[in-house]
Amino acid sequence: MTVNIGEKGYRAIVVHSDAHDKRRQKKLKRLLSESREMSEGILKESVKTEYFCREDAEAAAGKLCGDRSLLHYCECTVAEKVTYCRGRPPKNGERKVSKVRFVLDGEVVERKDEVEHIREAAGCFVLLTNTPTDGDMAHSPQDVLAAYKEQHGIERNFGFLKDPLIVNDIFFKRPDRIEVLGFILLVSLLVWNLMCHVMREYLKRTDSTIPGWDRKPTRKPTSFMMTTKFKGVLVVELNGTWHFTAPLTPERHQYVRALGLTEELLLGRG
Repeated sequence: MTVNIGEKGYRAIVVHSDAHDKRRQKKLKRLLSESREMSEGILKESVKTEYFCREDAEAAAGKLCGDRSLLHYCECTVAEKVTYCRGRPPKNGERKVSKVRFVLDGEVVERKDEVEHIREAAGCFVLLTNTPTDGDMAHSPQDVLAAYKEQHGIERNFGFLKDPLIVNDIFFKRPDRIEVLGFILLVSLLVWNLMCHVMREYLKRTDSTIPGWDRKPTRKPTSFMMTTKFKGVLVVELNGTWHFTAPLTPERHQYVRALGLTEELLLGRG
């Protein structure tokens, strides 16, 4: 459906996740148990109180029924509690009443409509997007979900950019300099994730692997993994041309090919 936030319209896509559903059903079961225990505890304490008149007991019952939790409520009735005098009853069988008090009698009831609604909503979340449904930039709901699920790498690196150790050590006198630095960091983050995407697409397309951590084959290299492989690589300028001080190892050549580059391009000769 379409929703309006401010003056802009967005597509709202409701997604149901089986994994989220299982976790939330367990959470709902725990909440139901806790809510019932709490309501039963309140009811247990309330039924201990004795009232001298029915009106007071009915007022207490109404208040108890009105105190509804999200998942449970109490149904209460007023009952007479008759206490007879001590001693052997008379021959006519009519025992003498010592006192009459009024007490509450009730039970805890689950709010079925609300609980069922929560069960149905468990595992559901909403994605908002401004991508159109037709045209060159059209995205189906499945496309939007796939793009959303691929954001984990970007979000993880955004955490680095927002780290207090990074942000607190940056000082600029003018706002425009902060904007420029922010732009540089975002472009760097884009390139960082682009390298990871290009390498993984190459391995997927060629159905191959590449040496990862501890030289174990992997199909999911990262940009950080790639940078560690080129640690210690030096270049020198000779007669206006850049050269590696030592030939690249076969492992480094694999990463260069996965990035879609060549030695010439790395040295600025391509």
